[in-house]
Amino acid sequence: MSAEPDGPEDRLRRFATIWSRALFPVTATSITRPDFERRLLPLARQLRAALDERVFVAAGSEAVGESLVAAHCTEPEALSRTLDVVDAYLVLYCGADGDSGEREELRTRCSRIQHAVAAGFARALRERTLVEQEAIARAALEARGTVAEALHASEARFRAVFHGAAIGIAIADLHGTVLEANDALIRMFGGLEQHLRGRNVAEWTHPDDSPHVWKLYEELVRGDREHYRVEKAFYRPDGTVLWTNLTVSLLRDADGTPQYQLALMEDTTERRLLNLRLRYEATHDALTGLPNRTLFFERLEKALAAGEGARFGLCYLDLDGFKTVNDSLGHAAGDRLLVEVADRLQACATAPGEMVARLGGDEFVALTTGPDTEREVDELAGRIMNALATPIRVEGRELTVRGSIGIVEGPAAERGAAEVLRSADITMYRAKHAGGNRYELADPEADARAITRHGLTTALPVALERGEFFIEYQPLVHLGDGSVRGAEALVRWLHPQHGVISPDRFIPLAEHTGLIVPLGRWVLEQSVRQARVWEARTGAAQAAGPLRVNVNLSPCQLTHPGLVSDTVEILERAGLAPDSLCLEVTESALIGADDDLLKPLRRLAEMGVDIALDDFGTGYSNLANLRRLPVSVLKLDRAFTQGMQHFPADPVDLKIIEGIVSLAHSLDLAVTVEGVETGAQADQLRELGCDTAQGWYYARPGPPDRLHELALADAR
Repeated sequence: MSAEPDGPEDRLRRFATIWSRALFPVTATSITRPDFERRLLPLARQLRAALDERVFVAAGSEAVGESLVAAHCTEPEALSRTLDVVDAYLVLYCGADGDSGEREELRTRCSRIQHAVAAGFARALRERTLVEQEAIARAALEARGTVAEALHASEARFRAVFHGAAIGIAIADLHGTVLEANDALIRMFGGLEQHLRGRNVAEWTHPDDSPHVWKLYEELVRGDREHYRVEKAFYRPDGTVLWTNLTVSLLRDADGTPQYQLALMEDTTERRLLNLRLRYEATHDALTGLPNRTLFFERLEKALAAGEGARFGLCYLDLDGFKTVNDSLGHAAGDRLLVEVADRLQACATAPGEMVARLGGDEFVALTTGPDTEREVDELAGRIMNALATPIRVEGRELTVRGSIGIVEGPAAERGAAEVLRSADITMYRAKHAGGNRYELADPEADARAITRHGLTTALPVALERGEFFIEYQPLVHLGDGSVRGAEALVRWLHPQHGVISPDRFIPLAEHTGLIVPLGRWVLEQSVRQARVWEARTGAAQAAGPLRVNVNLSPCQLTHPGLVSDTVEILERAGLAPDSLCLEVTESALIGADDDLLKPLRRLAEMGVDIALDDFGTGYSNLANLRRLPVSVLKLDRAFTQGMQHFPADPVDLKIIEGIVSLAHSLDLAVTVEGVETGAQADQLRELGCDTAQGWYYARPGPPDRLHELALADAR
């Protein structure tokens, strides 16, 4: 089966070609270079297999080094050139493509292969030397001069390989005394041979040694293992630290008796320092130098995983009004402010078990651990607030820094890190909404309400698509004759888990997310359609005219450009006359309204749609403003009727209502009263001149058919 162009087999052959070209000039052989290349091809496959192994086994690579000696590649430069080729081309031609992490792993495995090849080469060359020495000894009587020359050449080749290798090599006896060290190893240790030769390896302990390092060493000198490989640190004579990839192999004599230790060392100090630097940059904030979110989560998870009796305390800080600094002074000034805040926070958390981190933007966290965090976290929050109290000077200006802090404290191992941080975040926003520049302690009930609020917010968009909303209608009753004149449409949410949710819980969420516009359009469409159904059913039986439906408009809907066109389209599609619709707008939404905001309402009023000013009396009640508003109905808030539930009624409330009714009628405005719950209230409101009313005295909000039944009963 032929390999595809530039496939793995082609790349392997390229590697073998480069290897043969480097090695052939220094190899004593009678075969041609192509034949020599074919002889190296199986060895190249062994190296590729070793590179592909997930668990490195040195035997295969050592066999390659032994095979080179068997192929008469024993000249001084043979091993050096082989190691250079493996280092430069093995990963390039024989390694699988992958991300940077996988390439780094291949480079590490390639270094191990070089060590193993060198070890196998050195062992085979030494064994070959011993074999040659034995042969020379047997022929000593016949060719003493030839034996001496061959021994000298063999020893010279070994010495050339030993001293010319790019990696550090040392030979020690079984007691650990260093007998030989090559030039590369001497350079690693500062360049002085006396610091190596004659020393015992047991002296080279380091505090960062893994516990199993010396156990492996003992097993090797006993002959229980042939080699081991570890990452080990050494102290240089000047006190600096040398980090190495260390491979130690056991050398046996011809009878298999352990005789020497062979150590191969690769200097990894620069690589380790680079990794430490990358780790620091990955876990610390570039602007402030504080630990970042990644490192903070590691510390928090460690604190939460502590044993029984351990506690933690966390302060979640957000600067109040930081966006104003960025917008007014620029981001450079904002960054300097953050650096100064970070320095002050770090000075607040210097006790053991305390840390400060920057999560991002102007959000910081402070963590404390220990048995008494309930007191310590409160003191830590106090120190932070005091540290922020002093103004910070930026670009010649003194900036007052305020912050809101959410505190979470409790026993470890009860909650996860994400849950703790979410609770702290919720609590921090509770402190911010309470005015800021303060700290609050986490409250599980408040957290639950916030989480429920968030869940409702995320569920709102799909709730409209799934048809989870429905409308109830509360009758509007004429106070003069008690007839039903219409109803106010009140939307409800039938949530799959929470049941029926009242509008005061989800309407603010819909306004915040912008969903109030499509939801309001749906309510208007359904209500208008229902009013048309009432009109068709009652017909001439309703002496006072068709039943009118009142629909609430939110401030967001008022500013929506499609308000007028949507209303016209909905009325025309349903076939309902505009005077059967009343749009209710809260007084607060129209306070200070300009002509652009009032223009859509004026157009609707000119069409015949009634506009009601809802919750009148709860805002500033700018009575002079009524003249310019396109309203035809005033709806008094239920606050005016609460004082009338007791007998006798508060005379002040009666005078206020009487005055409002008189003013409204003088402006040709009808008056509707909300919250009527007793017959006494209804009678008094009738005497005061109010036109219509709604409340539980007449009926609670209910299905549309009930309103139709009430209207027919009045007609009869």
